[in-house]
Order: sequence, then structure tokens, then C-alpha cells
Amino acid sequence: MSASSRYDVLFAPVRIGPKTAANRFYGLPYALGPGMDQDVERAAAHYAVRAEGGWAVVTCGECTFTEDTRWLGLSLASDEEAAAMARLPEAIHEHGALASLELSHPGAIGNGLDLRVPVLAPSQLQFDAAFFGRTIPKAMELAEIRQVQDAYVAAAIRARDIGFDMVNVYGGHSNLFMQFLSPFYNQRTDAYGGTFANRARMWLETIERVREAIGDDCAVVARIAVDALGPAGVDLDEALGFIRAADHLVDLWDLVVGALDNSRVDLTPSRAYPEGYALEWTGKVKAHTAKPVAANGRLTSADLMADLVRNGVVDMVAGARPGIAEPFLPEKIRSGRFLDIAECIGCNQCAQRGFVGSIGCVQNPTAGEERRRGWHPERFDEVDADELAVLVVGGGPAGLECATVLGRRGFGIVHLVDARPALGGHLEWFSRLPGFRPWARAIELRTQRIERLPNVSIELGRRLGAATVLGYEASVVVVATGAAWAPDGLLWATHAPIAGADPALPHVLSAEALMVEGKPIPGRRVVVVDGEGELVGAALAQHLVAEGHDVAVVTPWPVLAIHAEHGGEAPILRRELLEAGAVIHAGLVPVAVDRDGVTCLDEIGREVRIPCDAVVLATQRVSQDDLYHDLVADPDALARAGIVAVHRIGDCIAPRLLAEATFDGHRLGRLLRADGQLDPDPAL
Repeated sequence: MSASSRYDVLFAPVRIGPKTAANRFYGLPYALGPGMDQDVERAAAHYAVRAEGGWAVVTCGECTFTEDTRWLGLSLASDEEAAAMARLPEAIHEHGALASLELSHPGAIGNGLDLRVPVLAPSQLQFDAAFFGRTIPKAMELAEIRQVQDAYVAAAIRARDIGFDMVNVYGGHSNLFMQFLSPFYNQRTDAYGGTFANRARMWLETIERVREAIGDDCAVVARIAVDALGPAGVDLDEALGFIRAADHLVDLWDLVVGALDNSRVDLTPSRAYPEGYALEWTGKVKAHTAKPVAANGRLTSADLMADLVRNGVVDMVAGARPGIAEPFLPEKIRSGRFLDIAECIGCNQCAQRGFVGSIGCVQNPTAGEERRRGWHPERFDEVDADELAVLVVGGGPAGLECATVLGRRGFGIVHLVDARPALGGHLEWFSRLPGFRPWARAIELRTQRIERLPNVSIELGRRLGAATVLGYEASVVVVATGAAWAPDGLLWATHAPIAGADPALPHVLSAEALMVEGKPIPGRRVVVVDGEGELVGAALAQHLVAEGHDVAVVTPWPVLAIHAEHGGEAPILRRELLEAGAVIHAGLVPVAVDRDGVTCLDEIGREVRIPCDAVVLATQRVSQDDLYHDLVADPDALARAGIVAVHRIGDCIAPRLLAEATFDGHRLGRLLRADGQLDPDPAL
């Protein structure tokens, strides 16, 4: 079978009720974050790029439709909001894709604080997803059930009238319909609780009414978590029963697994779940429906996608994160541009950002910036700078991305120099920690792109000081020297180093001393200090457990890896550490280190002593910016050397998420002019 014919099955059309999708790529809904959801033009530009990239269906969402349920996402609670949202399907249609809208009622996971009204749910049971805060809902009365159904129908009609081709009656994960279907959350004793038929009634009635209202004009889609993989939802047998009961009302089934309150299985972070993990459950649905099915699972392999469609496991390949990372995934598969595909690494920083700002991506720094900054993932403003020599010092994520963009824009000479023998900065050694190998794809993507750029060269194993840079004959210098974990244990809880944490002592190790320098550990018992609250402390602890050490982890935060909750890795790392015999001490502030152990203070100032032979510090990262400051401190020396500008990017400015480091490198690459200066950032 030739390469082209192997993937032809992915580009066959498929009928979805009254509509026809041009191929088998189904763009899943996802909230763009509060920074974008109410900016319709910005959201439209993001979705339009995905449609341009070849996704046959692009789903916008999630979208609430009652005044009391606004929390995250779009809103379609009024005709005025509908008029504003009309730009979304219009932008998608401009590239020939079908526009779908996910209508969602959050139920118990909603937030009524703005209007100061209680949230509604099947029963008055507190929801246990801690990141939504304390929510005890009001058990819905029959009149409120009717009101929600009426609002659903009104929103579906609005969606149709402004041009959406498909309406998704969303019941997946932990939203209202799944709450009704779940015996864990639904403890009603009336016609909407108890038996499976009663628990399914709310959702079935709503789908039936939506279909009656718009079914001749729009496809009716239902998103269902076919197994909650825990107590907080339905299991596979009941989900299949619902699919059989509702099949005559639905034009396509959108299949996921997991709930929002069970370690974020719905996000399948690559640290814990392989590609296609959900297929163990979603792959069993096709035998129970006469309608097309779309299933996700962070599918990034074109071969796997083609096999799934060819073998009748799914009709459409669904994806959210793979399309954020690579909007042109379908088009690049169709045209055979496999080496240029920005494969999702499953880090879930898109989700971490989406809860507090706007969507972002390690692999695709243009995600969310399509309108605000005018960036397109496949198009770059060319520059007439054949003679301009740019030196990028540092081959971490920011430096790699910057050199790649400068090369793609046509800068004549771009030299990337790194002191270490391997590219990637801290990501190089972090991706060697247990389970994090997929993150190395961020390095591999940019390395492969640079290899195809004749104007970009890489030199490894050469440390540059200010004098060397001045003699390099570069016109522009970009300092991307990154950050390192403080070797003295500088800690947010005290804004001071940990007493006795002298990196010259054999029993005191920073993260880099352990992973880069290979400093030996004197003894079996190790305490890891997680002051950062991200992934590194927990991952280092796992590495040490695997090496045979007795490990205790100390963190001032209430739980270990608290800032990795939204990405889905944190609960998994904690569980695996405990199962492996490690001890986790949360809520303790380490204040002193000596040869025999670590002294901590609890929340009321009592001393807690943890004995150990060595301590590994992952407290706060500190920018490695000496080179930058040495260079800019002597403008006359720069002028004599012919250097017209010195810039710095990434963690060298301030340590941030990986997605922010790559973004920073991308931004400078976009803004650099032929004279070495920067254009103004259009978003600032």
C-alpha cells in the first residue's frame, strides 16, 4: 500500500444527519479561557485557522446558555449574545468546514457567585472537584428541569439561526446530564432518579426536544463519557445502554472517558497515559450504534488514525490538543508533510493556561494569538536581512524556537550556541525523568526544523562569556541562557535560602547537580524539597525511588505538585509515589539542613525533624542572566564589536511555564527587524 493510499481513508466524506463532513477529522470543543471566550473576533480567528488546516468539523465550546451558569466559555443566553457569536460559524465556513457548537450546562460544577444564585443539580450533594471551589447545589425542582430544557432548545435554535451546522447536547465528563445519569450524584426518588431509565430521562427528553426543534437543519451530536473510570459517573454498560436508547435521536456520538474529579483522566496527560488510551472504552461503542462515532485520546499518529477508521472502530478521529498543537494536522497528513507536524506532547499546559488566561501551547506558540498578534502557524513575514548575523546563546526551548522562527523568516545568518553537549536546556534532562519522554518532542520538532534551514547553524559544548560574544562578529545577540533551580534552596515561603543548604557540601544537591552534573548521593535516605509546586520535585522523587533510595518529599504547599493539578499529572504522581513507598510531608516549611536531616516548621511554627543522608532541592528557579547584564553594562564595547542590539528571552527574563518560554522565543523571532531592533508587540 502506498503512503498516499494508506491515508486516503481519512479523507473520505461522512454523512452526519443533514450535513456531510468532508473528511474524518473532527475538532473537539474546548474552552479558550476567560482571556478569549468573550472576545468573539479573537476566538473566531483561532477556530478559522483550524478549519483552514483541514479539520472537517470545528466545534466551538463549551457554551453555556442561561444567565446563572456563566463561568468559563462562551455564552448564548440571549439574542444579543447570539448576534455577537455569529462570527464564529462564519469564520469556520470561510474555509469549508462544518461549524459545531457544544451547549453545556455545568450543573453542580457551575459558579453562581456573580448573580448570587445557587447552582442547580439533580441532588444536593457537594461536588468533589476541588479546583471548582466549594459548591453545594440546589436540588432541581420539576419546574427547574423544564426551564433548563426550554433554555437548551432556545439556545439550539439560536445556534442554528446564526449558522452553526451541528449542535452538541453535551453530557460528557461531569456536566449536568452526566450528573443526572450518575447514581453517584443523582439520588432523586422521583421520575428523574433511581432506575437507569429515570436517570436517563432528563438527557433523553432534552435531546428529543432539540432534535424536534432543529433536526431538519442541523446535525444533533451528543458527547458522552462512556466510562467515568471511577465512582463519580456511569460505567461502560450503562453508557452503552444510554447510547442504544438515544441512538434514534442522535446524528453523531462524540466519545470521551473520565470525569473532572478523578485525577483528570479526561485530559490523559502523556506522563501517565499512552496515545489512544481511551480506546479501551470508546472502541467498544461502534457495535451499539447505527450512527457515526468520533473518539479522542490524544491521537497523533496518522497510522493509528487510519487504522481506526479503516477497521471500523471509529468513523471520525476526534482531537482537541492535537489540533491546538498542529492546526494543519489533516492537511500535513494529506500532503505527506509528516516531518513538519507539531505533535502534541501531552503536557496539558493548554489546560493549565486556559483556566486563568487564554489558551497556549508548547508546540504551537501562535495558538490564541491568531488575531491579537496577527500570527499564523504556517506564515511568517519575510525579512531582507541576508547580511545580518544573529547569535542566539542558549539552546533551550526559547532559544530553539527563536532560532527556528528567525530562520523561517529569512535572516541570513543565525548561529545557535549552547554550553551543553545536548539541546533542550532543562527540558533535556527533565524529559529523562520517569514518564516524561514525550516532552522531548518539543526539542525534536525544532531540531528537525532547523536541520532543514540552511541559514541556521548549531554549535554545542561551547560556553560563551561576554568577551567571546563581543568577538563573535554578530550584529544581534539574543541571550536565552534560561534558569536553574536555586542551589541554596531559595524558597517562596521564606524568601530566603534554607540554612545549611550549601551546594559545596556533599549531602546538598540542586536539581541540576543531580541530573546534569551527576553529583553522587551520599547514602540511601533522601529528602526532596518541592518548593516550586510544579512537576519537578515529584518527578525527581520518582527518579530517586527508581534508583533504590528511600525518599521523603517535603513541600510548603498543602499538597505535592499543587500547580500541576489542572494538567492532570499531580494526583497520579502522588499516588505512584505513595504506592512505591515514598513519604509525602505537605504543609511543612524546611528551614534548615544538616548532615543528619532537614528541620521544618508546621503551620503553627512547631519543629518537625525528618532524618536523611542527603537533600535534593527543587525550590525556586533563578534566571541565569549574568551574560545579558555583562553585555548591556558596556554599550561602548558593544558598539566597537558591531553589535547593534542585545535581547533576552524565555526563562533568562523570568522562569515560567514551558509554553511561555517557547512563546517568548517565538515572539522575538517574529518582531526582530533587519536593523536588529524590535517592532512593537501588537498586543501590548
